Amino acid sequence: MKKYLFLICSLLMSLHSMGQGSNSRPNVLFLFADDQRADALGITGNPYIQTPAIDQLAREGSRFSNAYVMGGVHGAICMSSRAMLFSGKNLYKVTDKLSGQHTMTMSFAAAGYRTFGTGKWHNEKEMFEASFQEAKNVYLGGMANHYNLPLRDFGADGKLGEPTMKGYSTEQFAQAAVDFIKDHGKRNTDQPFFCYVAFTAPHDPYSPEADYINHYPDGALPLPGNYMPFHPFEFDQLTVRDENLTGWPRKPEVIQMILSDYYALVTHLDTQIAKILQALKETGQYDNTIIVYAADNGLAVGSHGLLGKQSLYEHSSKVPLIIKGPGVPQDQELDAFAYIHDLYPTLADLAGIPDPKDIDGVSLVPVIQGEKDGVRDALFTSYKQTVRAVRNNKYKLIRYPERDYTQLFDLENDPLELYNLAEIPTFKSKKEEMLLLMQQWQQSSGDQIKLTADKIKPMAYDPDTLVRKPDQWQPDYTLKRYFSDPAKQK
Repeated sequence: MKKYLFLICSLLMSLHSMGQGSNSRPNVLFLFADDQRADALGITGNPYIQTPAIDQLAREGSRFSNAYVMGGVHGAICMSSRAMLFSGKNLYKVTDKLSGQHTMTMSFAAAGYRTFGTGKWHNEKEMFEASFQEAKNVYLGGMANHYNLPLRDFGADGKLGEPTMKGYSTEQFAQAAVDFIKDHGKRNTDQPFFCYVAFTAPHDPYSPEADYINHYPDGALPLPGNYMPFHPFEFDQLTVRDENLTGWPRKPEVIQMILSDYYALVTHLDTQIAKILQALKETGQYDNTIIVYAADNGLAVGSHGLLGKQSLYEHSSKVPLIIKGPGVPQDQELDAFAYIHDLYPTLADLAGIPDPKDIDGVSLVPVIQGEKDGVRDALFTSYKQTVRAVRNNKYKLIRYPERDYTQLFDLENDPLELYNLAEIPTFKSKKEEMLLLMQQWQQSSGDQIKLTADKIKPMAYDPDTLVRKPDQWQPDYTLKRYFSDPAKQK
C-alpha cells in the first residue's frame, strides 16, 4: 500500500512540476492584420461587421482604444510599421529598414522560445531569415493578389526557398499557423513558442474569398460619418496606391461597394483566426498563450474623401490592439496611448524575458495591470515630409508644412475630425500650445523637418485632372467591379 501511495504522490508531483514549467513560460501568438481600421470590429461598437472570434478575444483580454502606428516614410506605411514593430524603435530610428536591428523574435529565441513565422514580410528577406527559426507560406512583398500569392518555405539551410503559387492568402497563412500549433502540441515539451501570423487582408485589392463575395450586399452598409466626395485640399499625392480604386468624386454607391468587400475580407479573416484559436484549444495550449491581435495601420475607405492610409486622420493612423493571456485582465478597455512599437517590450515583460535594450517602445504592462493610467500623455504621428500630427486626450493638431496649413480638432466632441478650429480666434492659444507640443515631440523623436516648408505649394486642385489606372496586383474580380464601368472609373 505504501508503495502505491509513493507512486501516486510521485506522479502528482511530476504533473505539478510539468504544469509549473509550462505555466511559467507562456507561448505567444501574434496575429497581424494588414490595413484594418480600428473601428472595423464588432467589439468597438460597429453593429454592421461580423467578427465574433476577434470580439471574443477582446472580451477575454484587454483592448486598447487609442493604439497607433507612428507613421511612414512613403506610401507603403506597412513597411515602416513592421520595422517599428520588430525593432521596438520609432520611425526616425528605423524608417522602413530592419537590417542591423535586434528583432523581437531574436530576443524570444535567445530566451529559449521556438519561433515560427508565416504571412507577409515587407522588410528585408535576410532579416526574416535571421528573425525566425521556422517558417512556412511566407510572402515577401506588399500589395498582392489574394487569390494567387507567391509563398516561400524555409529550406533545410534556414533560408527561404523559391516562391510557389498557392491558394487564397488568408487561408494559407492560417493553415500554416494551425499546422505549427498542432505540431508543437504533439511535442509535449516545456519549450514555449512565438508564432507570428501576418495576414495580407484586408489590404486591397478588395477581392474577398469566393464564398464571401456579397456576404455584405452592396448598399447594405452605411457611409462613414466623415464621408466626403473629395478631400477638401491637396496635401500630397492624391493618386497614391490605394486612392486609385475609384474615381473622383467618390460616389456614395461605390464607397458602399468598397465597404462591402472590405468588411467581407475582415469577416473571412475572423473565420480563419477562429481556426487558429481552435487549434490552440484542441492541443491544450490556449490558456497558456499570450495572444495579440493588431494591425499595421488603418484605412480611410471613403472617410475625408480618401481611400487609403496615407494621411494622419484617426481612421488611417489608429489600429486595433487586443492582448489576451496570462497576466492580462479580462474584458478591459483601456484608453491609454499605445504605439505598435510598444508591443516588443510589452510581450517581453509579459513573458518574463530580459527587457530589450536601446528601444523607444514602452511596456504597456503597468497599464494593463492597473498600475498606471498611461505611459505617455500625448502621441505624435508623421507621414513623409508632408504631414505631422500630435494629439492629447482632447485635442489633435495636424500640420501640413508644404501647404503652411493647420487643422485643430476637438476629438472629445468631434471624433470624426470634421470641424477645423485652427482659425477660430478663441482657439488661438490652444493651437499655439499644440504646435509647441508637436515641436517637442519632433525634437525627442529625431524629426528634423521644418513645420513650414521653404516653398509653399497650393492647396487647391482640380479633381477632374486626376488620372487613375489599375495595378498588376488587381485580380479579375476587382478589375471588373471597379475598372470596367467607365462611369465608375471617371
